[in-house]
Amino acid sequence: MDGLFSFLFCGLIAVGAVLIISLTILRIDWARHPEKYEKDVENYEKEQYWKKKRQDKEAAIKKAKEKEKKEPLKIYADNKESFFQVKYMSISQPGKDGVTMEKKGYVIMLKNITEFKELDSAKTTFISTISHELKTPISAIMMSLQLLEDQRIGALNEEQEDLANSIKENSERLLNITGELLNMTQVESGKLQLKPKITKPIELIEYAIKANRVQAEKFNIQIEVEYPEDKIGKLFVDSEKIAWVLTNLLSNAIRYSPENGRVVIGARQTDDGFIEMFVRDFGKGIDPRYHKSIFDHYFRVPGTKVQGSGLGLSISRDFVEAHNGTLTVDSKLGEGSTFVMRLKA
Repeated sequence: MDGLFSFLFCGLIAVGAVLIISLTILRIDWARHPEKYEKDVENYEKEQYWKKKRQDKEAAIKKAKEKEKKEPLKIYADNKESFFQVKYMSISQPGKDGVTMEKKGYVIMLKNITEFKELDSAKTTFISTISHELKTPISAIMMSLQLLEDQRIGALNEEQEDLANSIKENSERLLNITGELLNMTQVESGKLQLKPKITKPIELIEYAIKANRVQAEKFNIQIEVEYPEDKIGKLFVDSEKIAWVLTNLLSNAIRYSPENGRVVIGARQTDDGFIEMFVRDFGKGIDPRYHKSIFDHYFRVPGTKVQGSGLGLSISRDFVEAHNGTLTVDSKLGEGSTFVMRLKA
């Protein structure tokens, strides 16, 4: 055993000695003939340079691929704008070993979608125009109803009051739909303008509760607030847009809750520096199959009896994403739904 140990120890010493001698010879040779090694260093630096170039190019292509899914390519030529859908295809060929494939470049394929883009733009313009035109007569109807309800003009009988209330409810619904359509056209046309300012989350929550108080009283829904006693951060957001989102979420929660039920609205600060504002109801919940689809334009869960345009959640998501935030849902059938808006503090 001692002999084996001595053999291994001597072997290690011999290997160490060879390494030291080799390094010494290399240093002497470098000092005498530096030009031999300068070329090696230069080649290494070139190799690293082109390696970084390839990595940067691949990163740019990856970024472009991600962008192509969201926005078409716009080309201006012959005094006309044209829009193209971009698709990237990599070109590869067998490497030197004949086995691995080496990337040699990319082919960029363009599909002309100008006609579809123009139709989409025409649709957006049409909806915007109609919405603007509808708001004026609807507002006039609302003003006329206020005059009818004025006791100084004369008292209404029971049937007239029911009719006036029905007209008022439907007018308010039409006014909300036209407002949602206008918001949608702002987003689709890229004309959504944000006017951010420092805002306390509790102010947004109080606004949403005030805006939905009448509706909550109508269905006898109790609104509970969950807000931390400890001070939480402020938001730098367009308070009008974010308040609209919270108001819409709370309105949905009330409408989809059973009578004499309750909903919860609140805010909390996360450890990673975000503020989450949430609205929770205890209604029948949403089928998991529709958790993503509910944020699409005009989508309504099949079998839903509650009236709506199918635009509220999609506009809410667009408003939140315009602030670089997220809007998500957690829902279970028979237990209710929780919508969470996550924004940077």
